[in-house]
Amino acid sequence: MSMLNLKDEGFSLLEVLASISIIAIVFVAVFRMQAQTIVASKASRFYIVAPLLAQKLMADIETKPQADMPESSGDFGDDFPGYLWEVLIEEVESELLGNIAQDLKKIDVKITCDDERESYNLRSYKLIY
Repeated sequence: MSMLNLKDEGFSLLEVLASISIIAIVFVAVFRMQAQTIVASKASRFYIVAPLLAQKLMADIETKPQADMPESSGDFGDDFPGYLWEVLIEEVESELLGNIAQDLKKIDVKITCDDERESYNLRSYKLIY
């Protein structure tokens, strides 16, 4: 074998650097997409679970008598770790409704997750006789 044939075999330093650069760019893009997928998955899970939790809590509140409707807050325990709830009950004032407004309560349920980065609000009205 001649020396000329040995030099023609293999890769130059420039070719190796170019291929490493391309691989690095591809890896960065893949890792960025993976991170975005994780964030989107977590957000979509919250917006699926939070409305169900809020509706359950609202149903519990609406079935209780007026005396058992305190404003409060709490969590969902080990079933839904990181999820917090808050209930706010207010009187409704409306000239349009007249005397009926005295018996009407506005109930707001707020579900939050991860230090209130994500929140879901549900509002309902209850007529109390």
